[in-house]
Amino acid sequence: MQKRPIKKDRGPSNSNSTKSPGHLFIVSAPSGAGKTTLCRALLTHFPDLLYSISYTTRPARKGEQDGVDYYFTPKDEFEKGITQHRWAEWAQVHGNYYGTSAEFLDQRLSASHDILLDIDVQGTRQIIKLYPGAVTVFILPPSLEVLKQRLEARGTDSPKVIALRLENAKKETPQKDIYRHIVINEQLEAATAEMIAIFESYRS
Repeated sequence: MQKRPIKKDRGPSNSNSTKSPGHLFIVSAPSGAGKTTLCRALLTHFPDLLYSISYTTRPARKGEQDGVDYYFTPKDEFEKGITQHRWAEWAQVHGNYYGTSAEFLDQRLSASHDILLDIDVQGTRQIIKLYPGAVTVFILPPSLEVLKQRLEARGTDSPKVIALRLENAKKETPQKDIYRHIVINEQLEAATAEMIAIFESYRS
């Protein structure tokens, strides 16, 4: 299901430019709801869509690459960035820092690029204060039981971490109403088509 699109200001722009600023798309979801898969499908469908790579202090998982999946950053360097206001948003999740470069967003949006931002609910609340025109999408699993099955099948987390992620999902889900659009990822193909339709409605 979708909420009615609300046309608002798209955020900071370069007043000296005659170009319209780009769209900032924000996608959030409980861990294991399929957000990464859906975001990859969007980037494939829209090859000119820029992906904002988050910075994190957590260790890289097997197969992850620095500068591709995340910018893996030492904790002291990340905390220095907090004091220097380098992050458009940042949060501490599961004991690790995550953040988005303010410079990247400002430069690319001012140059009329559309950006995809994959962040959590905490980050979204921070970003929409700076960019009230951001297009926000929240992805839901069909149920918490399905979410648990997906997390276990992923095989990357211990039972303790899975339990923590499920508790966070219970806290995040009620905050879905701050998002313009809600997509239930029951069948991947249908959810992908719905996401593409949402993005096309703004980009056209």
